[in-house]
Order: sequence, then C-alpha cells, then structure tokens
Amino acid sequence: MRRAWGRPRGHRPRRPGPTRSRSTTGRAPRHDRTFRIHRTDPTSRHAYRADRARRARRAPRPDFDAADAFVWAPATQTLDPVQSVNRVAMVLLQAVDRMRDTLISNTERFAGGLPANNVLLWGARGMGKSSLVKASHALVNEQRAREGKGPLKLIEIHREDIESLPALMKLLRGSAMRFIVFCDDLSFDGNDASYKSLKAVLEGGVEGRPDNVLFYATSNRRHLLPRDMMENERSTAINPSEATEEKVSLSDRFGLWIGFHKCSQDDYLEMVRGYCRHFKIDISEEEMRRDSLEWSATRGARSGRVAWQYIQDLAGRLGVPLTE
Repeated sequence: MRRAWGRPRGHRPRRPGPTRSRSTTGRAPRHDRTFRIHRTDPTSRHAYRADRARRARRAPRPDFDAADAFVWAPATQTLDPVQSVNRVAMVLLQAVDRMRDTLISNTERFAGGLPANNVLLWGARGMGKSSLVKASHALVNEQRAREGKGPLKLIEIHREDIESLPALMKLLRGSAMRFIVFCDDLSFDGNDASYKSLKAVLEGGVEGRPDNVLFYATSNRRHLLPRDMMENERSTAINPSEATEEKVSLSDRFGLWIGFHKCSQDDYLEMVRGYCRHFKIDISEEEMRRDSLEWSATRGARSGRVAWQYIQDLAGRLGVPLTE
C-alpha cells in the first residue's frame, strides 16, 4: 500500500494528551516552587529565609492591645491573639510553693522594669511546669490591673519554630510593652542545630535579647540536649572539652533554674485534697485516700497531672461540675 507523501514508514499519529499548566511567565506555579524548598539544602534554605523576610516586610505591625497572650506564627511573621488562655488558677497548684514564689518574684520584677532572669523550669513530667508559667502571668497581670498599670504580654513559640526566634525578637524590639516569650517542652535531639538560634538570642548575639523580653522554657531535662548528642560532639571535635561546653552553656543562658521533682505520696494526696476543697467535692478523707492512691497505682505514677485526672473522674461519678 502506498504511504502518504512526507510521512515516514511506520508513523503513528500522536494521541492528544493532557497539557501541562504553566504560569504566564513560563515558570512553575508559586506553590510548586515552595514545596521544592528543603531546609537540608543550604541554597534552598537561604531562599526560604529570604522569602520569609519579604513576607515579614509586608506584614502589618502587631496589635498588642488585642490580647494579653499571643501565639507566634512564623510562616506569616505575625502574632495570633489568644482571647482565652488554657490555664488553671494558682490556688490549684499544690506542693510547688517554693517554685511558685521564685517564679512569681522574677516575673513581678521584670513586669516592673527591674532586672530579671530567663527561666528554665525543668524536671518530672506532670508537675505543673507550664501551668505555673501561665498562672504566674495571670496573677501578675491581676496585680498590675489593680494598680492601674499596663499588662505583661505572654507569647508562646512552638518548639519547631525556635529557629525563627531572631525574627520574633526583631518584632518585639523597641516596643514600650514587656513580653515573656514562652516555649513549652523545649529540647533538642539528633543533629538539630536550631539550639544555636536560641543561644544567640538569649545572650550571645550581636543584638542579643531586647531589654523588654524574657524567655521562659519548660523541659524534662536540665541540659536540654541528650547525653549521647553531647558525647558524639565531644568525640568528633578538635577540642572535646570546648564542644561539650558549648552544649552545656545553652542551659547556662538561663539565669534561673527551677527544678520539679517527682512528688511524694503526701504531696500527691495534698494535691487531691486541694482540688476537693476548691470544687466542693464531698468525699470522706478515708475514701479519698484509698480511691486516689488506687488511681495513681493504675497510672504507674504520682503527679499533679494524675491528681487532676483523678478529680475529673471523681467529679464525673459524683455529678459535680468542675467550674471556677
């Protein structure tokens, strides 16, 4: 059979396929470019930071009068106001009297414009470290309101956003207000190098921490970095002692360490009694003691968190609402 002129033997016409969408400039859509940015790639990391800086310049100045507490949103370089903070009343925090007094005193001095320290609250889980920070902030603001003074602002930064601390400090620098930047459950693992951003902001950077900012953090360990990470740095460093000192010195940037240890049985029972008194739960001492100890045994621990969980169960069984 004679083939058509100009068409090679065996030629098959191409089937129409889906067209690839492209922008008017011939470049991939913006969201595609964003997904190609990886923090492990230095070039992409610089581009990511430059893009965030451009967005920061476009971001409006925060309205600090919108609330007394905020959450830092690094993607948009903004502070999201929190109208109702998830906190417990100071009177409900039992068996932490010394830690409470120390933190309140430091917070009051800072709010009043006096020298104060960055604070690391470290130790056993469930003993009220983060609850104490939020309760202290509320208590100090109540006192300042009675005196006709302006409020102290609380800003929470998530652990994964620590690398953006310098941008947050730049936003707060120069404001007439005073801020506590709070990070809950702070620790660093593996090859995470973002601890250097925290270290520089706390003290060692050229600009350092602004005078109107304090940093409060909670952690389950005092030195923030695991021992195996410090030992690995020590074994591969030219000067092993200096490598270890760099890791340990991160905790040294916190001028005030407040330790929380596992509570005794007496402390645990006192926590339960305090909750029962506050919420007017009618239960005999003998029954409360037996029931709450059995509850802690099933949980395998005694702590403020376990005491609160027991109270929630007890109040539910007795039909008592847990309202302030």
